[in-house]
Amino acid sequence: MSEEKRANNFIEDIIEEDLQQGLSEDLLRFRFPPEPNGFLHIGHASAICLNFGLGEKYNKPVNLRFDDTNPAKEEAKYVEAIQRDVEWLGYEWDQLCFASDYFQQLYDWAVQLIKNGKAYVDSQSSEEIAAQKGTPTEPGVDGPYRNRSVEENLQLFEGMKNGEYGESEHVLRAKIDMQSNNMLMRDPIMYRVVNRSHHRTGTDWKIYPMYDWTHGESDYIEQISHSFCTLEFLPHRELYDWFLDQVVEDKKVRPKQREFARRNVSHTVTSKRKLQKLVDQGVVSGWDDPRMTTISGLRRRGYTANAIKNFADSIGIAKRDNLVDMNHLEFHLRDDLNKVANRVMCVLDPIKLIITNYPDGQEEMLQAENSQEDESRGYREVPFSKELWIEREDFKESANKKYFRLTIGKEVRLKNAYIIKGTSCVKDDDGNITEIHATYDPDSKSGSGTEASMRRVKGTLHWVSAVHALPVEVRLYDRLFSVPSPDTDKEKDFMEFINPDSLSVITAMAEPAMRQIPVGETVQFQRKGYFCVDPDSTEEKMVFNRTVTLRDTWAKLDQ
Repeated sequence: MSEEKRANNFIEDIIEEDLQQGLSEDLLRFRFPPEPNGFLHIGHASAICLNFGLGEKYNKPVNLRFDDTNPAKEEAKYVEAIQRDVEWLGYEWDQLCFASDYFQQLYDWAVQLIKNGKAYVDSQSSEEIAAQKGTPTEPGVDGPYRNRSVEENLQLFEGMKNGEYGESEHVLRAKIDMQSNNMLMRDPIMYRVVNRSHHRTGTDWKIYPMYDWTHGESDYIEQISHSFCTLEFLPHRELYDWFLDQVVEDKKVRPKQREFARRNVSHTVTSKRKLQKLVDQGVVSGWDDPRMTTISGLRRRGYTANAIKNFADSIGIAKRDNLVDMNHLEFHLRDDLNKVANRVMCVLDPIKLIITNYPDGQEEMLQAENSQEDESRGYREVPFSKELWIEREDFKESANKKYFRLTIGKEVRLKNAYIIKGTSCVKDDDGNITEIHATYDPDSKSGSGTEASMRRVKGTLHWVSAVHALPVEVRLYDRLFSVPSPDTDKEKDFMEFINPDSLSVITAMAEPAMRQIPVGETVQFQRKGYFCVDPDSTEEKMVFNRTVTLRDTWAKLDQ
């Protein structure tokens, strides 16, 4: 569906309504605000596409802002990884911002709230604060420090800032309403002491602002017009607005928070804590393991930015959380790779095929198209010889009429080459087939224009010349979890659903031209799937990751 014909989603409807009610389109500005405490995953990709997509739709700026207020978990390497992910998806931010840019302004505003009687230093323990806040069905009660004097609060807060107190001695709380039906409004914490070095500010600060205090104020400083968050932040909206009420002056834009639903993908987990556990326990090789649904993992596996963006666009923006089947993501991946990936021949489970009537020592170079979809990509030369590798599953000594591959007495075509007929096979002492013999029709060469070359047979096999074959390592990746929702079972740990067959490593035989494929490029192994050159590749050994099979192999398993 074209962009012009696509109906607005409800987020776009909100923006359009604001414009109709007087908001100047010149004041539109959006942001994507990740916390740099891990790598982004497929869920973040949808949020990236939403915010930057709005920037493209309205031709307005989008900030990339890092919510870096917890030095205990955040690192510069995550900042760099997130920037790479956003750029790889094809987006450009207007301003690169950090919440830490605003630490002084946030502190100054907090001091003003204390002076206005809207904030106080609480010296209770975290357990006492939790008990004092009540429950969703029982109101909270005022704590013993709620009515400290302004002077004492200012003195204590400055002491917190100067590092005079330990991490659990004091916190700064907003003074709102301990009887509110919204527990987030029951005097939420604004600042806590954290004795850790920050990745940007070092040890300059000993106190760090909480998310709720930081987020709306950062939006206001940057003059963000619309702040879009996932649904779990809906209860936070009231607090977002209350904090803005305390600081908004005569600026042109007051930010508006609105929420949209998460789109979780089946057979995955997206919790950073759980992803970290997979890394720490060695289930995966790292955050960019191709089985991980981090953006860096998907990129390493061979996913394209277009596939992810098309997926995000197809599932849309909704008001209710939803589980999207992994098959839907893979559909968009196959659709994109089918258009952009070159075709090559690689035999994953090789068995020797000897063409007995092909001249000994003879070799020839055959022409093979690089793409069946795009003739402009031209052709490559593929060597052909007497001894070839074919897939083990492509031969049966005897078979019924529905088997269209090679068998004794039956003809098939070798892709871009000749028609052959199976004649015999060699077996070991256990009866396993170790070698196949066939004859070829020398007049049946593909593209030669002879009558024999136009003869039709039902089966076509891919192959690789044995003497020219390039041995490559192939990593066959599959879903990391064996069930669609591994983290929703309350009686079992999500680790119990790890798919034991999520990775197998084999040695395959590839055509020699594959040596020229650069790291990161994805190609189609004809009849087998799409595969990407892994960064582990060396001059001595190329490594390919299976990106996705040609067809969905999980549909029946999930039924």
